[in-house]
Amino acid sequence: MLFLEKYKKYKHPYITTSIIILIFLIFLSVFAPFLTDYNPVRNNARKRLQPPSKAHFLGTDQYGRDVFTRIIYGIRISMAIGLAVVSLTVIFGGLIGIIAGYYPQLDKVIMRVLDAMMAFPGIIIAISLAAIWGAGKLNIILALSFAYFPKMARIVRSSVISIKDLDYVESAKAAGAKDLRIIFKYILKNSASPIMVQATFNFALAILDEAALSFLGVGIMPPEPSLGAMVTDARTYMVVAPWMIFAPGIMIVLAVLSLNLLGDGLRDLLDPHLKNIIKK
Repeated sequence: MLFLEKYKKYKHPYITTSIIILIFLIFLSVFAPFLTDYNPVRNNARKRLQPPSKAHFLGTDQYGRDVFTRIIYGIRISMAIGLAVVSLTVIFGGLIGIIAGYYPQLDKVIMRVLDAMMAFPGIIIAISLAAIWGAGKLNIILALSFAYFPKMARIVRSSVISIKDLDYVESAKAAGAKDLRIIFKYILKNSASPIMVQATFNFALAILDEAALSFLGVGIMPPEPSLGAMVTDARTYMVVAPWMIFAPGIMIVLAVLSLNLLGDGLRDLLDPHLKNIIKK
């Protein structure tokens, strides 16, 4: 409710734009089976590399599969993986960040481990784990979640440290409130803003990195549709069938752009120090 009230007051253009794009992508994902009559994995050699037409809105690929069909099923997989990764990073990263921020005796140990993990780029960790565990949706979700949760934990920790010594938290402690009650009623509630902002950025990064893993051959395995794998396959046919690479590439850009805009908008909207730059 607080977010809706702020949005109605400020009407941030980033959030409006991102919501429009996300609604479009969610619509394609949810209603994919009703938007096409083609099977995304069925080959048809007689229709291979056909240009865009009434029968095939975005043409066909090297196996005669409808590109539009594979794109909308691919964005469905990307959105599902992104949502799963965000859920896991918020749960585990938030839990570890709360423990580290609220209990100083555990902070040094936890943060040194997280610092060591963050010394490596997240995509390198994800590629390594995906190569070890093997391809597949579940392994991609676990690999990306493992790569992203340290940053979420650090953000939550910083928020907890800045909140736990405030007057209303000290009053709750003086009144005899237990740690769990203080954490969930006071600290976690007031840490929601940075968690929401980081979650949107993680969502965008998960979609981009899932495409990168599929592009490198350690992500979604063919013939299951994946935007990254479609770009990989299209490289060989860029000259004779450019629609094969442009269409999935544009969908990746739209998904990542919308979520980054949403994250920027939420940051401006929920951060009191940035309200003066929001256009009324």
